[in-house]
Amino acid sequence: MSEIHKTMTIHLKIWRQKSPNDQGHFIEHTAKNVSEHMSFLELMDVVNQELILKGDDAIEFDHDCREGICGTCSMVINGNPHGPEKATTTCQLHMRKFKDGDHITVEPFRAKAFPVVKDLKVDRTAFDKIITSGGYVSVNTGSAQDANNIPIGKHTADLAFEVAACIGCGACVAACVNGSAALFTSAKVSHMALLPQGQAEREQRVLNMVRTMESLGFGNCSNTGACELSCPKEIPLESIARMNREFYCAEVKERPEKEIGGF
Repeated sequence: MSEIHKTMTIHLKIWRQKSPNDQGHFIEHTAKNVSEHMSFLELMDVVNQELILKGDDAIEFDHDCREGICGTCSMVINGNPHGPEKATTTCQLHMRKFKDGDHITVEPFRAKAFPVVKDLKVDRTAFDKIITSGGYVSVNTGSAQDANNIPIGKHTADLAFEVAACIGCGACVAACVNGSAALFTSAKVSHMALLPQGQAEREQRVLNMVRTMESLGFGNCSNTGACELSCPKEIPLESIARMNREFYCAEVKERPEKEIGGF
């Protein structure tokens, strides 16, 4: 007996913007015969096919791996970065999470540091600048050693792996009322600060990355926790506290002794 596929009709309200300087507006589109097994990006592909057949321009949006790995599928779906499903990227969000007749609003990530390029596509090169400023190891660490020769406690290793899972999608920025990049930056700072290979440049790294983040137009962190809830890789809020501790300790060491009263 063949499997019966459930189909549905979905009413979409999608943001369209021709260029960064265009004011932008919403369009409405009804998608019919939507399979429950489609991913949200596959739904957008179908919508684009229908628009092209009508002589309209396709809706531009970012995508690459479509496997929840690269983090480029940045959309705000019904007010939620990557959609309503917890710990899920847009490309891994499937239409079975919606109901027949649902109304869905699709917008780009909105933040001062993420200007809209066109439609649902935003410029996230600000993240690249943060990484370039310090998210690397420049000292010669030698050839790869056997893992057993590098003593790292399991708890520390688990913490490093936890924050290393960050894919740099920017959902944390889009979810934050201040447009803060603290969760992303703290994940990158924490990853390197926890591992032996990152110790040589630990202090200068956090100073460079935090200061670069602050210079790019991201807002301040007010610890509302929206970033953690929207993160598809569930990077913990505690990593921000770790970054702040790393930054303040490095900043105190950097100051001339006379500025800190001999402390």
